[in-house]
Amino acid sequence: MLNSFFAACGMWRLNKVRHKAGGHANNLEELRTKRREKERALRQARRDRQLVSKRLLRNEDEEQDTMEVTPGEQDVVTLFQKLHHGGTEKEAFLRPLSKALRNPSAQLTFIKLENSMHLLVGLLTGSDARCRLQAVRCLHELSHSTHTSVASACLPATPYLLTYLSGQSTKFTELCLYTLGNICPDSETVKERLLAQGIIPALAGCIQNHRHNLAVVEAAGFALFQLLQSKDAAQKVIPTVLASSLPSQLLSVLTPDPDFGLAPAIECAWCLHSLTSSSEDHRELLAQGALRQCGSLLVSLGGAVADGNTDQGVELLVCPLLRCVGNLLSSCPAETLHSQLGGVDLVAPLCELVVALIHTLPALARETAWVLNNLTAHSTESCSALLTLNLVPRLLELLPFSQGINTMVLRVLANVAHKKKEFCIQLAELGLLSAITATLKMADQDIVTLSLEVLFMMIVSSPQTAEQFVSQGGLSVLEAIQYNSDGEVRRRATYLLEQHILREK
Repeated sequence: MLNSFFAACGMWRLNKVRHKAGGHANNLEELRTKRREKERALRQARRDRQLVSKRLLRNEDEEQDTMEVTPGEQDVVTLFQKLHHGGTEKEAFLRPLSKALRNPSAQLTFIKLENSMHLLVGLLTGSDARCRLQAVRCLHELSHSTHTSVASACLPATPYLLTYLSGQSTKFTELCLYTLGNICPDSETVKERLLAQGIIPALAGCIQNHRHNLAVVEAAGFALFQLLQSKDAAQKVIPTVLASSLPSQLLSVLTPDPDFGLAPAIECAWCLHSLTSSSEDHRELLAQGALRQCGSLLVSLGGAVADGNTDQGVELLVCPLLRCVGNLLSSCPAETLHSQLGGVDLVAPLCELVVALIHTLPALARETAWVLNNLTAHSTESCSALLTLNLVPRLLELLPFSQGINTMVLRVLANVAHKKKEFCIQLAELGLLSAITATLKMADQDIVTLSLEVLFMMIVSSPQTAEQFVSQGGLSVLEAIQYNSDGEVRRRATYLLEQHILREK
């Protein structure tokens, strides 16, 4: 089922969300097509260092509106005056106002008008449902502003936006969520006010009430993620999130829906990634089965990738899942690892995923190798599995690759060698010595240092290993390293030569 859900590309975020307009997409296939188009838009969004982005939710008919005359500052002033003095026709003025507020200079003009936000909040909280919808559209356009002062100007509306999260209208609730998510990163004052007003329990209640409405769940995930990106989130946000029902709700959304697509699962996976990156204590998440659930989904996705089902890409979901699993593994006590995984076998799927991604998505291949490193560092059983499943030769084939991949793979092999002397002997039989002879010649000093460490463990485990290394041309390689520019590398090579290689000879 997962094969048809893949979206695309790294740790990126969606810039724009198109809401289905009335009268369009009357059949399931058209809905699926539109969802896939939306997911493809994720490929164009921002990368890691620009993770906090803003979302713009518009109807498809609004997207198609080219607006022959671009609204300017004067249009905003005129519309505000009409709204201020208008009677029952306020909705007719709110529609063009929301379009006019797409202009950055018009946004600044509007918030400087006396009582402009007071008027907008009054319409947002009024009895006319159509005016409420148009008022929140105006606020949503303002929240997308690049000017941080606009976010602060929206503060009078935030208590009502939070209150409306308990409503039943999908379109209205989505607009409230994306508006709140957009203004979160712009100001510490805004973030502090939202926390004080109860945004975290409001988001938890919203997801609970709309758990079957994935468009709303996706928007709630976005708003939560924005909140989790604040600099002091570890102190002021994450403890409250962990104490709420949100972690279990996020985990429940991870499995993609075949009709809706990947987006809600992606948002929730990135939220979980933020939670697992905040500290080294993940007892709450582990107790809720986060490692088992993330690991299980990762195995399913990895299997699909290994089978070649990558037409639309997988990174947007695989990447945060990898990071969640890697972080959880690093904090999971070794004695409880097996029970936390709940029978999920990660070793072979992770190896297959590294190999499958190595040429097309090397950055994600490196992330996968990092997870495998964290797994083997904790588990003798996982190290044994690499040997018994004959996966070591596949890892050895990855050592020539750069971009940090060979470093991570070599760390995995070092973990195996470190566990048992018997493992070292098996690694030598599988060809690790000849591979190390090659990595010792590489220009990367980290690779050379790590290769020397692995070589030391293997030679100490068995005297015959030193003889094998010499017979494979290793002596001249070590002698050459004695002229390395790095003093620590020279000392390690000299020690191996004098205390082990030459002594054995």
